[in-house]
Amino acid sequence: MVGNSKPQTHHVAVLAFPFGSHAGPLHSLVLRLAAAAPQVAFSFLTTSKANAALFSKSPLSLHNVKAYNVPDGLPENFVFSGNPEVAIGFFLKAAPANFMGSLKDAEAATGLRVGCLVSDAFFWFVGDMAEEMKVPWVPVWTGGPRSLLAHVDTDLIRQRLGTSGGGKQTLDFLPGFSRFHMDDLPEGIVGKLESPLATLLYKMGQKLPKATAVAINSFEEVDPEVVNVLKSRFQKFLNVGPFSLIPSSPSPPPLLNDESGCLEWLDTQKPASVAYISFGSVVTPPPHELAAFAAALIEIGFPFIWSFRGNIEEILPKGYDKMSLNGKILSWAPQVQVLGHSSTGVFVTHCGWNSILESIVGGVPMICRPFFGDQNLNMRTVEAAWGIGVGVEGGLITKPAAIKALELVLKQKEGEEMREKLKILQNLAQQAVEWNGSSQRAFNSLVEIVTK
Repeated sequence: MVGNSKPQTHHVAVLAFPFGSHAGPLHSLVLRLAAAAPQVAFSFLTTSKANAALFSKSPLSLHNVKAYNVPDGLPENFVFSGNPEVAIGFFLKAAPANFMGSLKDAEAATGLRVGCLVSDAFFWFVGDMAEEMKVPWVPVWTGGPRSLLAHVDTDLIRQRLGTSGGGKQTLDFLPGFSRFHMDDLPEGIVGKLESPLATLLYKMGQKLPKATAVAINSFEEVDPEVVNVLKSRFQKFLNVGPFSLIPSSPSPPPLLNDESGCLEWLDTQKPASVAYISFGSVVTPPPHELAAFAAALIEIGFPFIWSFRGNIEEILPKGYDKMSLNGKILSWAPQVQVLGHSSTGVFVTHCGWNSILESIVGGVPMICRPFFGDQNLNMRTVEAAWGIGVGVEGGLITKPAAIKALELVLKQKEGEEMREKLKILQNLAQQAVEWNGSSQRAFNSLVEIVTK
């Protein structure tokens, strides 16, 4: 247990979205806030499943952070169909009433009225709750600045391009988007508009400008033109990341548990020679794409670490098993440390925002295979705006496309040029989190807002 046991004088409620990788970054931010403001009680509200995963994994226990479980909204005897949007729809429908019930539980337990609401930016309705309670609302966007601007400017995009979706019309009417096209946009801005997530994101884009402040896991210098536009859209726009560079508390970090020995194995490899493959925790490429990538790795012979969920033997060509490959296949890898190792030369990724930031911090170019949400827009940002990675040719993994991308990044001058550009972003990220850097100043502002 970290921190003192002085009585709390202020109460902040944190409302987390329990799906995908959303709750993790918000939890990290709350731990930082709690360490900076020991006199404040932080009540962390999300489903029991998400709370159990977050608080069991966290190496840090702070006296002023407590989890409260919110019902998941699922009907009795609910059977998961494989489509996460169904469960999300049920959760969102019941969320406003369920969160209000848990807020009352937290107030009763602490003896303190909630004085500030911090939430995942998805929860546009928390703005209404905050208005009714007459307290500040600070939504936290867990994606990147470019996708955030697209959601905030959805009406403008639809006015210019219509709502049918698809196509190569440029987005040059948005500042910083001259190299982007209509089909780079996240789902729900154009195209399919009726899904629970599309409706949620549209309402979010309308509501965020009314928030006391909007915080983001990013740093101003990564996309200054877009950041400046967002500053003009919001009352306060606070870039308080990258979270992977900032400890959650002043305590020394715990020793890393590397049971697989992958970091020790990386020590034996040549600099910038290893491919690290991880497609995140939500979606996996279809088996034929995984098989194509495995075949590419076998043919090309580059050493690799593959964070693989499932049985790798099912996708390997006949005559091969994982012991015959020039790499390590793990169910989990310490991603931040792997990307920070000098032997790691490329990151094959789904292009989630957290993974992109961790790749920038590690100085590792990316090969991108996006799936949904903001990942396509993130890939275009990595490739067209920053020049620090490349998309898989044709959008789907084939053996020739995988070989071409791996050789480009690991063997050709384009890969070296990406590494040089990454060094600049890497340095900017490090400077942002230093004591007088832009992210640290923004974090100080955030502490002031939530503790008033």
